[in-house]
Amino acid sequence: MCGIAGILDLRERTVDPHELHRMARAIRHRGPDDVGVHVSANVGLLNVRLAVIDPTEAGHQPMASDDGRLVLVYNGELYNFRELAAELRDLGHGFRSRTDTEVVLRAFEQWGPACVERFNGMFALAVWDARAGEIFLARDRFGVKPLYTVVDAGRLLFGSEVKALIEAGYRPSVSPGGLAEYFTFQNTVSDLTLFEGVSILPAGSTMVAGRTVGHPRRYWDVRFEPERDVPADEWIGLVASTFEDAVRRQLVSDVPVGSYLSGGMDSASIAAVASRSIPRLMTFTGGFDMSVATGMEMVFDERADAERVASTFRTEHYEMVMHAGDMAWVLPELIWHLEDLRAGMCYQNHYIARLASKFVTVALAGTGGDELFAGYPWRYDLVRHLDDPATFEQAHYAYWTRLVPDAEKPSFFSASAWERVGEHAPLDAYRRAIEPAAGFDPLSRAIYFEAKTFLHGLLVIEDRVSMAHSLESRVPFLDNELVDLALRIPLGLQVTEGSGKQILRAAMREVLPAEIIDKPKQGFSPPDESWYKGPTMQYIREVLLDPRTLARDWFREHAIRRVLDQHASGRRNHRLLIWSLLSFEWWNRLFVDGESPSRHAQWHVDDDHAPRSLGAAPTTAGWSALGT
Repeated sequence: MCGIAGILDLRERTVDPHELHRMARAIRHRGPDDVGVHVSANVGLLNVRLAVIDPTEAGHQPMASDDGRLVLVYNGELYNFRELAAELRDLGHGFRSRTDTEVVLRAFEQWGPACVERFNGMFALAVWDARAGEIFLARDRFGVKPLYTVVDAGRLLFGSEVKALIEAGYRPSVSPGGLAEYFTFQNTVSDLTLFEGVSILPAGSTMVAGRTVGHPRRYWDVRFEPERDVPADEWIGLVASTFEDAVRRQLVSDVPVGSYLSGGMDSASIAAVASRSIPRLMTFTGGFDMSVATGMEMVFDERADAERVASTFRTEHYEMVMHAGDMAWVLPELIWHLEDLRAGMCYQNHYIARLASKFVTVALAGTGGDELFAGYPWRYDLVRHLDDPATFEQAHYAYWTRLVPDAEKPSFFSASAWERVGEHAPLDAYRRAIEPAAGFDPLSRAIYFEAKTFLHGLLVIEDRVSMAHSLESRVPFLDNELVDLALRIPLGLQVTEGSGKQILRAAMREVLPAEIIDKPKQGFSPPDESWYKGPTMQYIREVLLDPRTLARDWFREHAIRRVLDQHASGRRNHRLLIWSLLSFEWWNRLFVDGESPSRHAQWHVDDDHAPRSLGAAPTTAGWSALGT
């Protein structure tokens, strides 16, 4: 696991190696074990390495072919690298190391760009072909590993994080199109980001650049191929065995491996299988102080269920409790690492990744289980009977408008901002994202969209919060063989009215406690609706109503005040919008204003729930070893 970056000068000017070293320093948290730089005339490549497979010097990157024609930088893990290495040896290739990096290089030598179609894993990579004068970029099927690009001053800059592009001279500003999408979907469903001109290479895509920069080419997409003559019992057995194989494949490592463990079925299933191969598997859970939580948020603390699973499988279990002030405390640091704002609250994930990184270098996560096995029944019930495309679009687009509806945008954005933002129609971005599923039935269209957009946002977040702590996060549910199997299962067997994941639940029933299997779907979310009403509202108002914030003139002041007043009074739950407004303001301070996150006074909530500014770390978030 690593971070990569590079420069291709399209005007064939020589690349300055000092720039590459600055880029490397910006993303060194992704790879603290080694740094490598390659410069050849108008191209420069760099890698920062987190050594997981063969941690010797043999895995140093950039890695060149024997004849020097090809140079590779690679971020990720191939779980089938041993099988590919055996095939390549039979074809006459020799190996100098035990790394999957060398397997990627030899595979490109043998099969060229088509090699990515053989990879079972997560990756973002760049291969410089000196003979062709071209650089080849690629990203894994679901986009577990990110890769950003921008053409700036006649150069193609690329990297695992935008911070690397900034160190190469890119000057951040707000993308009106990215902003329009973000404040609609709390995500970007196209290849746009909040950074003007910066794109993310789409998942399952490749791109080639030489004297010009080519367009991304999709080499894989979600395709449902239901096999309706297979009985349910057979699917259940296939899912159980394929899932077990997937988890075991992803245990390959020369460093310690642990697992996240919520109270849900997905992470519990991973822990159950992994614990068979790793005695005293280390597991990590986050919980929340519920002293001021109300309503449906009263069940958000899942520590009891996680402890039940840990006890069942005799894991070495660690947990962390978060309090209302912990969001404010970590927000500048978190946004600095996130850069590409996506999805909902994720500071809880940041804290748990930090906890896990104290004990292991690799953590298994349950991301993808819901999207592959239809785990959001309320979304499907909304549209499953909407056969008319226009009716489907209206209902589905309205559902995924998580923040500001289109009709409210002119009164939400300032007049000057709306002149720029209003030129970009989020509905058009939605249509482009779902267009490949145009011939699918309504249920398949809905699952396609969430797998290609919502899941992608979760994966971007997962990468950032883990790599911020030099932790590799792996996602067994997105193993190629398991995904290919899931896409063959008829959705009618997966989903019933009001319930999803039927096949996966049945496959795990002999493995997990019944109360975990039958538990309703619940995300890993803090009780922020309650916390925002009381303990942290003063902090929220101080940030969002700061004259400096308002002077940016992106949003109307009365609109922000109305959002905060409605939430504080309980008239509307604006927790997602408030989180996004806070995140966007910190994004501006850090990337547009160029401030360092370490410069800011931090916050916590004291025993009386009154925010106060601090200069030292709070003691509210702590961990304990349960040792079940």
